[in-house]
Order: sequence, then C-alpha cells, then structure tokens
Amino acid sequence: MVRPRRTMPVNPPAQDLTAILANIQRQLQEQQQEMTLIREQLAQQNQGPRVQEVPPPAQPVPPAVPPVQPIPPVAPHVPNIPPVAQPEVRQEISRNAEVPVAPAEVQMQPQPVREDLLYERFRKMKAPEFEGSIDPIAADNWLIDMQVILDFMRLTEQEKVLCASFALKKDARHWWITVQMRRNVLTMSWRDFVDEFRAMYYNKEVLAAQQDELTSFTQGSMTVMEAVKKFEQLARLCPNLITSETEKVRLMMKMFRTDIARQVSARNSPPATVSDCIERALRAEYWINRDKEARAQFYQSKKEEKALAKTNQSRQSTEAKPQAQASNPNAQGDQHLLCLRQGRALREKLSSEHTAAVPALSEQKLPTPAITCSPGYTRRSIDCPG
Repeated sequence: MVRPRRTMPVNPPAQDLTAILANIQRQLQEQQQEMTLIREQLAQQNQGPRVQEVPPPAQPVPPAVPPVQPIPPVAPHVPNIPPVAQPEVRQEISRNAEVPVAPAEVQMQPQPVREDLLYERFRKMKAPEFEGSIDPIAADNWLIDMQVILDFMRLTEQEKVLCASFALKKDARHWWITVQMRRNVLTMSWRDFVDEFRAMYYNKEVLAAQQDELTSFTQGSMTVMEAVKKFEQLARLCPNLITSETEKVRLMMKMFRTDIARQVSARNSPPATVSDCIERALRAEYWINRDKEARAQFYQSKKEEKALAKTNQSRQSTEAKPQAQASNPNAQGDQHLLCLRQGRALREKLSSEHTAAVPALSEQKLPTPAITCSPGYTRRSIDCPG
C-alpha cells in the first residue's frame, strides 16, 4: 500500500507594506482629530456659554461692534443692611452657597457630661473600695492601689480626689463627709487628700505597735515569701526604722529561722542587698524542705518494715500451734489422769482426818479446794471424777 504524499501548506501572499502603513497613518489622523474636538469642548465648558453676537441694526453706516469677552463669575453682592437684619441675610446666603456658618457663640459642654465620662472611665478600671479600717496596712494597700489607677488614667489633681472619694464606703464615707464640712474639697489637691487620709487611718498608737512588731518579727512557721511579704508591709509603715539597705538586710536576717539564716550567711560574702538575701533564703528553704521530705520517707519505710515483720511473726506462731498439738495427741489424756490421782489422794486424806468427828464422806459434803493439775490448767477437786 502506497501512502499518499503529504502536501506542505502554502504561505499566503505577503501583504503590501505601503498599504498597511497608509492605513495606520489614517487611523492616527482620525484619533488626533477626535482629541482636538474633545479639547475644544472642554475649553468651551470651562469658559461658559458663548455669547452670540447680535447682528447690527440695519443702518446706513453700522458702527463697529467690539467682540464680547466672557463674563467672569462675580461674587454675590451684599448690600448695606442694618445690623439687626444682617445675620438673617448671612444665613440666607450661606444656605444658598451650601457653606456651614459657625455659631455666634461657642457653648462649652456642661460639667455633668464631663463627670459622667470620668465616672465611666473610673468604673471600668474596677478600683478597690475602702470601708474604713483600723489596720494601717490595709489602709496603705488601698492607697497604693488607688494611686496606681489614678496615675494610669492621667487625671488632674481635682479629678483624682473626686475618683478616690467615690471609692470610699460606709465608715470611710462618713469621714469624708466631715472633711467636706470643714474645707473646700473642690480645690483640694491629691497631696492634701493623702495627708487627710493618713491623719485619719494612720493612728500613732497603732504605728508604734507596728514598729515594735517590725523589730521583733520572726518567721516562725511561715514560708520565706509569706514572711517577706509581712516584713515589707511593716517596713512600709515604719520608714524611720529602715534608713538604708544594710539596715533592712540586717532586720530581714534577724527575721529568718535559724536554719535558714545559717545557710544565708554561710558564704564568705554576706548578702548586701535585699534581693540577694531573699534569693539565698529561698534556696536554703528549698533544700531544707527536701531534706525533711527525705527523712520522713526514710522513717515511714522503716515503720512499714517493722509492721510487716510483726505481722509475719504472729502468722508463723499461729501456724505452729496446730502442728504441736498434732505431734503430741496424748497430752490432754495424761493431764486428765494426773487430775484423777490428785483428786483421789485428797479425798482419802480428808476422810481419815474426819472419821471420828464427822460422818462418812459419802454422807457429808466436804470443802472442795481448788487444785492445780498442771501449769495453766486449774479446776476444783469435786469436778474430778472418781
């Protein structure tokens, strides 16, 4: 079978380049004309409508008419009006021109709006309330928390006093009312508020007791962190007792237990700062607790071993008793025979002593003393047969 020969495609005849260039040039000219028309239309729109020239009247000698120039936009003219009616005209012109007119007087927002916004901001901070306390530590803690919140809100001095007074409840509220009665709290600064607060709730007698407690405070059964927290609270109320970092370290070393203080000061260089002292105390407490746990586990294991040995010993003794009885089955029979012999001998002795004075033993009941048959086995002679 003969395959047909493949026919190669014939290239189309090349177009005339001159005709193509002429066509492109014609298209460019048309686009240029369109752009020119568009520019003219835009220029006419910017200049406004053209004023058509009026043909001159039919006269023998028509005068030469100059070309009319486009009229530029003119601002609206405001006539001289009396001052009373002038604001109304201004408002009418501004309404037509769609331009907002500022009011004649700018009114300030009323103060209640400002207080409402301040109250919302302060309420979102969830500030702690203070009901009044004779404990200066509790009062000082509330004052510090309130100071942090007010500084974060970036308030003025009077706004700080307003917010802090809002957080006073119960007895503290009654105290604030007495302060309002004797001085103007609207102009009070925050420093004045702090002074009034400390004068009320930082009692001198209580502070003196706190100073005595600080000098004699010891750790006891508390952990290191609990003791340090209590120490810091007392030290904050007694700044006159702690004049330097060294004095604070000395009082803190005196506060720790003996086993902890011994390890804290065991190094060649004693702690010079409070942070170093606390860090060493925490490390010493950790290893002391580890040692106590190891000892407790050791003693517990020994106790369990003793209890287990005692249980095994009692179990072995219980198992040994049946074996001993099985190995000597005549033990109970021999004991019974011994009891019979002792009972018969006792009867014969009693009958020989009372033969002349009393009737026979068979007619009179004789006392029956107890006899011991064998160690640990006791019965009365009357119980023995024979």
